[in-house]
Amino acid sequence: MLSLLHTPSTPLNRFSFSPKTLKSPKPQFLKTPVQSVLQWNRKPQLAGETPRVVVITSGKGGVGKTTTTANVGLSLARFGFSVVAIDADVGLRNLDLLLGLENRVNYTVVEVLNGDCRLDQALVRDKRWSNFELLCISKPRSKLPLGFGGKALVWVVDALKTREEGSPDFILIDCPAGIDAGFITAITPANEAVLVTTPDITSLRDADRVIGLLECDGIRDIKMMVNRVRTDMIRGEDMMSVLDIQEMLGLALLGVIPEDTEVIRSTNRGFPLVLNQPPTLAGLAFEQAAWRLVEQDSMKAVMVEEEPKKRGFFSFFGG
Repeated sequence: MLSLLHTPSTPLNRFSFSPKTLKSPKPQFLKTPVQSVLQWNRKPQLAGETPRVVVITSGKGGVGKTTTTANVGLSLARFGFSVVAIDADVGLRNLDLLLGLENRVNYTVVEVLNGDCRLDQALVRDKRWSNFELLCISKPRSKLPLGFGGKALVWVVDALKTREEGSPDFILIDCPAGIDAGFITAITPANEAVLVTTPDITSLRDADRVIGLLECDGIRDIKMMVNRVRTDMIRGEDMMSVLDIQEMLGLALLGVIPEDTEVIRSTNRGFPLVLNQPPTLAGLAFEQAAWRLVEQDSMKAVMVEEEPKKRGFFSFFGG
């Protein structure tokens, strides 16, 4: 399946594309040899020991953790890796809605722990990509057992590692907002973290706090995703640049997601951005971030030039 992928070593940058390059090619370009297209379509090389348990967190709510989990998870599945996404947000679960799987969640981890079903019965397999599975902790409006915590989630992750069907390549944990008990439970089995933030100061303060808590829990491999970036506001000095955010938080940059109105449409349809045809800029950015996650790579932030100040008539006279 052809897609506009690139390796980190290549100079290709999707954010430099003009809208014209996203359109279908003109007839005169069809004479180009197929090899020139296929060279961008190699499978990313999986780094690290599997399964890789990655928690996607932020601290502040509403910055795009669940959207990131859905799009990165399905991108990994499209690359050919087996993925299990765990919605660890007990009270306000939404990952099943973003994936369009809300009507297929019959059992959860609570039923597994109570002995009402097997683990494989609680796993919901995506019909679009059979190597992607969803696992919810509990159902809406249900009470979680008092004994459920980090140890219970570690048991679930260990059970996924040793199941008969084989261990998944990636276990993605969608972390709830805040830094209370739900946060501690979600990060306990993880050995990697993806910190999602937006360029506003409230999100950055919470992100800085979360970094300290992740490091205290022994998670050193932390990468950052900057969501809802608007270059026009950065040029107008109304929004912090990605370079400033990276210098402030001191984390490796996994991806930069531009502001995209298609996010709302995809959420309401239960159809992640990375499956859109033709792809959107935000969907391509999520796909690139998933590629870097596979190869444990990072990207470099670039400085966005400021808008030139308007010059009046008297500027010619030094005014």
